[in-house]
This record gives sequence, structure tokens and C-alpha cells, in this order.
Amino acid sequence: MADKIATREAYGAALAEFGAKYDNLVVLDADLAGATKTGVFAKAFPERFFDCGIAEGDMVTVAAGLSTTGLIPFASSFAMFLAGRAFEQIRNSVGYPHLNVKLGATHGGITVGEDGATHQCLEDFALMRTIPGMTVICPCDAVETRAAVEAAIKYNGPVYLRFGRAATPVLFDKETYEFTWGKGVVMADGDDAAIIACGTMVDIALSARELLKADGINARVINMHTIKPIDKELVLKAAAETGAIVTAEEHNILGGLGEAVAGVVAEANPVPVLRVGTEDTFGRSGKVPPLMEMYGLTAENIAAKVKKAISLKK
Repeated sequence: MADKIATREAYGAALAEFGAKYDNLVVLDADLAGATKTGVFAKAFPERFFDCGIAEGDMVTVAAGLSTTGLIPFASSFAMFLAGRAFEQIRNSVGYPHLNVKLGATHGGITVGEDGATHQCLEDFALMRTIPGMTVICPCDAVETRAAVEAAIKYNGPVYLRFGRAATPVLFDKETYEFTWGKGVVMADGDDAAIIACGTMVDIALSARELLKADGINARVINMHTIKPIDKELVLKAAAETGAIVTAEEHNILGGLGEAVAGVVAEANPVPVLRVGTEDTFGRSGKVPPLMEMYGLTAENIAAKVKKAISLKK
């Protein structure tokens, strides 16, 4: 069984690791350092850590100012509070001037669990995708998280990185994995249909592939860690070679990965695209496994959608 590590844990560890490598890296938090795991960085580099209190808008604006001095700020909070509460500041103070600010958003999606709808951010991909020049990344495991954090440090421009609360399987080998900016990763090949997933749903998509194999269906699985800019080349290759696509995300099907993929396909090579995600609804409080089942974020539902998508092929 693969090790399980929450991507928020890997985020905190990566900040501390790269703090030693990049002396212009600074971290800001909105009074949640214990939960976002930025406290690991704070302990290692207290002079480069700033707790801005429960004031996400102020935090983002401070980060914007720091970025103009040559520093690389990571502003961190729960996804709901960062993408939601601070949207105006992210848009106007970071996106509009295209500043070198990184937004570390933890506790995204339904897997926040018992904290319930007020904390389960299912809208952040949609919000961040609308900001011109914003890169949107959702790593699928701890190894990819580490690599994505360093890639964000090296990239000059605004980046939104979404991490999860719950522990998830480690899918990659730290020694061999390479994160390529804006390029998806083919996790398993197949010609009958393609499953394009991000974040926690990548491992679930791989499980769906095994269910489909039992029925004689060979599904391709793609880890689309960068939601914006989307890897158009890989999406269109999947459309051309499989003729049917299912997307899977721990996010509302409105405005997220599914719509990004559908937009690419509709403009260049229309094939059936079905979306797995929450369907225009808020989350609710509960244990993670029952919540994932309630909202259809399961291997079984992905497999059923793949079969439906295949049936819609012309």
C-alpha cells in the first residue's frame, strides 16, 4: 500500500526545504499556520515569516508589496478564505499588475470533511481561472506538491496552488518525478476513453480504470495538475485517440477542470465530454468517505460516466 500524505503537509515541508535554497522566499499566513503547515517554515525561518492575522485581503496586499522588492512571497490560508474572501485583492493587487505572488491555498474541496460547507471550497478553480495571467495548479500527491512549489518559486508571475487537508496516496517517486509547467502527465495509457483528473481525484481515476478493465474497457488516465494554462495538446491527443473523455475534480463542475477541458475539445475536436465533480451544490459536514460517495466523487461513478461517454461516441 502506498504511503499517504496530505498535500498541505507536503506544502509546509517544501516551503521549509526551499527556504534554505532560496533566501528571497518569504511566507505569509492568515492565523492558520498550524493547519496550512506554514508553521514548519516559520520555525525554520522566523525572520521571513509573517502572520497577518485573520485578514486575508491585507495579507495578499502585503504579499503584493513584498514581491515588488524582489522577494518571492507565498501567501497562505484555507482555499475558501484565500480565493473567496481575498478575491478582489488577488485580482486587483496581484493579477492586474501581474506580480510575482504565490497563493498557497489549503483545505480545498469536500475532503475538508467535518468543517462543512463554509470551509469546503468548491469554487476556487473557477474564480482563479478568470483572472488574466493567473496560473492554477492542483497537485495530486506529496511528491508533485514539492515539485510544484519549486516550479512556482522559479516562475515569474502569479500562481494559485491548491492543496488538500486529507492524506492521499503518494503516486510518484521523488527521485524520478519531474514537474513540467503547464503539461499534464499520462498515468496510464488506453484507447477506449480518457479520464482527465486533478488533485485527489487522480488516484480515484486510477481505481476507476481498474474497474473498467474488468469490463474489457481500457481507459487512459491523465493527471492534469495545471488547470490553467491547460495542456491543450494532451487534451486534443486524448480526444483524437480515444473519442470520449471524462473529467474528475474535487470542485464544482461549473467553471473548473471539466469546463476547461470541454472548452478545448469543443473548439478543436468535439467528442463527448462528461464531468465528475460536485453538481451546483454546497458541501456539508461529515466524514470524508461518505461525503465523497454522496457527491459522486468515486471510482464507481467515474467508471459509469466513462461507459456513458463511450456510448455517446459517433
